[in-house]
Amino acid sequence: MIKFLHTRIRVSNLEASVDWYCQHCGFKVHKRNDKSPAGNQIVHLELPGNEHMLELTYSPDYKVAVPEDLMHTCIGVDDLPAYCQKLEDAGVEVWPGNWREKENFRMAFITDPDGYEVEILSN
Repeated sequence: MIKFLHTRIRVSNLEASVDWYCQHCGFKVHKRNDKSPAGNQIVHLELPGNEHMLELTYSPDYKVAVPEDLMHTCIGVDDLPAYCQKLEDAGVEVWPGNWREKENFRMAFITDPDGYEVEILSN
C-alpha cells in the first residue's frame, strides 16, 4: 500500500511559521530535525487525527518567494463562521473580507507569514 505522508513548504522564519500554524490552524509539532543531510532545519507538523503532515523547511541560504496562487493547503473545521471569527479576533485576515455577509458560507482563506494560502472548509 502506498501512503501520502507529508507536504513540504519552504519558510523564511521557522519559529514564526511553526507558531503561526500551531496557533491559528491547530497543528502540533510532531518532530524536529535541526540539521537534515542537506543542511536544512525541518519541523513536521500534524493535525490530531490525521496521518498526512506538513513539513516546514528552513535553510538560511534559500530565499522564500511564494508566487501568488501557486499552491495552497486546506483544513476542515466544524463551525466555519466561529473559526473565522476566532482568527480575526487573533488579528489574522480572513478573506474574502465579506465572509459574514455570504449565504451558505462554506469556504474562506488565510495567508501564512510567507504568503502560502490556507483554505478553510466547513466539514
